[in-house]
Amino acid sequence: MTIARQPRQVDLINDNIRASRVLLIHEGKQTEMSTRDAQQIANDSNQDLVLVQANAEPPVAKIMDWGKAKFEAQKKQKEQRKNQKIVQVKEVRMSPVIDSGDFETRKKAAIKFLGQGNKVKLNLRFRGRMITHQDIGRQVLDRMAAELNDIAKVEQRAKMDGRQMFLVLAPRDAK
Repeated sequence: MTIARQPRQVDLINDNIRASRVLLIHEGKQTEMSTRDAQQIANDSNQDLVLVQANAEPPVAKIMDWGKAKFEAQKKQKEQRKNQKIVQVKEVRMSPVIDSGDFETRKKAAIKFLGQGNKVKLNLRFRGRMITHQDIGRQVLDRMAAELNDIAKVEQRAKMDGRQMFLVLAPRDAK
């Protein structure tokens, strides 16, 4: 059994450029020349010949410090990942015959999760013969959605899944 390997991406710089002619962008000028001459100019200035657009005709190359450019790109990517917000789905479990005190406790938990910017999945589990009264469960979920309407919007309406009914709330955009 052989495992197909994905070819390693090789940076198209210096000797890895296979085109015979390139359009060189250097010092604000565009000149079409042989790859060998462009490589010589890059070597004379102690920089790298980098293929910027390989699919063009002729391929476009630029003279730059490739190590520095690659480092700056990695730094920029790292900064973007740091500023990225990961939204989690938090689950709040309830029962169709929930008491008002328990309902308020679950409501506070949902408010806390929504305040943190997470989505909330209200999960209602039917046990035994409760499954015959799905309308009561739907009323409980709709009541919770109505009470949280000022801070959350319904992303997915109440839906049955086996012996469970669930509803997904997402935080409203702060304006």
